[in-house]
Amino acid sequence: MKKRQNIDRGAWDAVTTGAVEINDREHLRSRMERGDRLRVKLGLDPTRPDIHLGHTVVLRALRRYQEHGNTAVLIIGDWTARIGDPSGQNVTRPQLTKEEVNAAAKTYLDQAWKILDEGETEIRFQSEWFDKMHLENVVQLMSRYTVARMLAREDFAKRTKEGRPVGMHELLYPLLQAYDSVAVKSDLELGGTDQTFNLLVGRDIQEAYGSPPQDIQTMPLLEGLDGVQKMSKSLENYIGIDEPPDVMYRKVMSVPDQLITRYLQLTTDISPDELAAEDRALNDGENPRNVKQRLAERIVRQFHPAVAPSAYREEAGGLKTGGPATVEVAPGERTIAQLFLDAALVTSKSEARRLAAQKGLALNDQPVTSVDEKVTPSSGWLLRRGNHRVVRLKLR
Repeated sequence: MKKRQNIDRGAWDAVTTGAVEINDREHLRSRMERGDRLRVKLGLDPTRPDIHLGHTVVLRALRRYQEHGNTAVLIIGDWTARIGDPSGQNVTRPQLTKEEVNAAAKTYLDQAWKILDEGETEIRFQSEWFDKMHLENVVQLMSRYTVARMLAREDFAKRTKEGRPVGMHELLYPLLQAYDSVAVKSDLELGGTDQTFNLLVGRDIQEAYGSPPQDIQTMPLLEGLDGVQKMSKSLENYIGIDEPPDVMYRKVMSVPDQLITRYLQLTTDISPDELAAEDRALNDGENPRNVKQRLAERIVRQFHPAVAPSAYREEAGGLKTGGPATVEVAPGERTIAQLFLDAALVTSKSEARRLAAQKGLALNDQPVTSVDEKVTPSSGWLLRRGNHRVVRLKLR
């Protein structure tokens, strides 16, 4: 019996490492000590094609539960992605089409297996239950939660106070995410700290439908390359896990020095002893670039294990003289949005429009202000997306 308790304590430490909050901690711990096989839920909204390092913080937490004998339930939010998660948003998010969501979902699943065990993961799409719902079912779901409680949410309260609109569809988002927990009989839901409200709504809705409330575990939000805002594809401050090794390496080397330890802790499998050693090295005056190089190699090795470090270090350092990648496009006039789409720098015209509004696109080193402007491209033109993706055009 004593040996079993030690094993359980080790499992508990492993699956909860890095957690910010656990609710209900004692209930979850007692279930693990009892040896229950938990259904651990994580929902992902495929709003854009790539998974980035910020996503991997919760994906890695799910993998740890998977490794300790629990069932990983990965929900693809093919309905909630069309609404747009209002968490942390100051304005209503643009709604996506079904086609955009399905295209991104395929990429998400292809990349998720870099972290999760595909054979041991239960994949569920929200459309399994929401496509079958009738209006009376939606009304019934909405009747289980009050407007007052929903508007008490920080995001909504702030926007209402400042006179910014809150769409009725946004109020539906937390309820749809919550109903997922009813549909899959979730025992535990994982999410970032910005998901706390949604996860708690899940507990309430489960009880309203006569199910035991799930426990919840929130994980930290990873800061992006700007060192300030959370890693986000829309902010162009992200490191995609499917990016080429040299691009990934170069991006990690641009991480602010004060975040080196945090990246080591949240995005790698570094042991506590190794983490403490790297922290001491920084405190003892070792050049942060050396520690960052070791961080970059750890991260690249996770997603490109077969590539030799010397190869991508050389590429990232610019020692090979290839310059920007060359992309062939057809001649002829088109909008700038279409040009960036043809060059595979965006996945849709709406994405091009969104990036341009955030000053994330440049044509021949000049910021793009209107993606609807028509241009006639020439060979040699430079197209840039963010700080790390640039291509040179060649006409066919």
